[in-house]
Amino acid sequence: MICFNHFNFNVLDLEKSLAFYKEALNLKIVREKEANDHSFKLVYLGDGQSDFSLELTWLKDRTEPYDLGEEEFHLAFVTDEYETLYKKHKEMGVICFENPSMGIYFINDPDGYWIEIVPKRA
Repeated sequence: MICFNHFNFNVLDLEKSLAFYKEALNLKIVREKEANDHSFKLVYLGDGQSDFSLELTWLKDRTEPYDLGEEEFHLAFVTDEYETLYKKHKEMGVICFENPSMGIYFINDPDGYWIEIVPKRA
C-alpha cells in the first residue's frame, strides 16, 4: 500500500509564510527540522484532521524568488466553510483567480504558489 505524505513549497521568508498559512488556512506546525549548520529549515504544516502535510523549506542563503514556471501546479483544499473563507481571503487580498462556473477560486501565498479552494460537495 502507498499513500500521500506531504507536498513541498520552497519559501523565501519562513515567518511570513507561516503567518500566511495560519491566517489564511488555519494550518499549524506539526514538526520541524533544522540543519545542524542552520543552512536550511523544514517546517511541516497540518490541518489537524488528515496525515497529509505541507512542507515549507527555507534555505538560509536563498535571496532570489523561486521560478514557479508557468504556475501550472497548485495545492487544493476542500472546505465546508467556503463562503466564510472566500470573504476572509477577499479581505486579505490574496485571491488571484476565480472560476464561478466551477464554484472554485485560487489564492496566492507570499511566494506566488497557487492554492485552490473547493467547497465540500454532498
